[in-house]
Amino acid sequence: MPIFPPMRDLFEEALRPEPGDPTEAARRAMRPPLRQRFYESVSVEGVEGDFRVLLDGRTVRTPAGRILAAPRRGLASALAAEWSAQHTAIDPRSMPLTRLANSVIDGVAHSLSEVAAEVGRYLAFDLVLYRAERPPGLVERQAAAWDPVLDWAHASLGARFEPVRGMIHVPQPPQALHAARAAIPGDPWRLGGLHAMTTLTGSALIALAFAGRAISLAQAWSAGHVDEDWNMQLWGQDQLALERRAACFAQMHAAAQALSTV
Repeated sequence: MPIFPPMRDLFEEALRPEPGDPTEAARRAMRPPLRQRFYESVSVEGVEGDFRVLLDGRTVRTPAGRILAAPRRGLASALAAEWSAQHTAIDPRSMPLTRLANSVIDGVAHSLSEVAAEVGRYLAFDLVLYRAERPPGLVERQAAAWDPVLDWAHASLGARFEPVRGMIHVPQPPQALHAARAAIPGDPWRLGGLHAMTTLTGSALIALAFAGRAISLAQAWSAGHVDEDWNMQLWGQDQLALERRAACFAQMHAAAQALSTV
């Protein structure tokens, strides 16, 4: 029976942050080689209300040594699919849901109030509240993407936020902040997904609107990247930026899976 290398060894080296400078490609080439796939079969097993990912019938451990498991079979099956998709080598960069699961199991589940508070802090400086003054085309795009999010927050959460022009901070109504913060989930997986989506978009309100099924994943992604899309259209596309964008979208999709209730 094979001895599984710790997930810490599989993930930490390959997932060190990459600086966004011209030497990035060189650094990429100097990374340690990926670990070879060491298992043949991947399955999911229900145990005491959790669904565990099994490699050759054995449980997988997170970097902190906890069992890799999800509260819903669909989520565990998505985790298992990432492990099944690894071919001759295990590439953690192609496993965003597993990376998020490690974060949830080893971190979020033991720091619920702290993570919820961090999401709540975004609300006071939320992306959708600070609008461009010009050019008109960008102003219109922001309004089209962000106004429905604010309308939803008012109608569904009772949170009336006030968008402003420019980047000078304007305090939001305490009642709006309180109502929106009350909607932050306490479940570790949904909170972890919400936190990830908040940081990826710069907007807790976009993440809450997605969690509330008011907008689709495509709409949430687009709303979080209005300015970036505008600049790309204006100045053209950069290959490294596109690669980072693709990686971020994969993380966004993983966050959406964690927020799913099925």
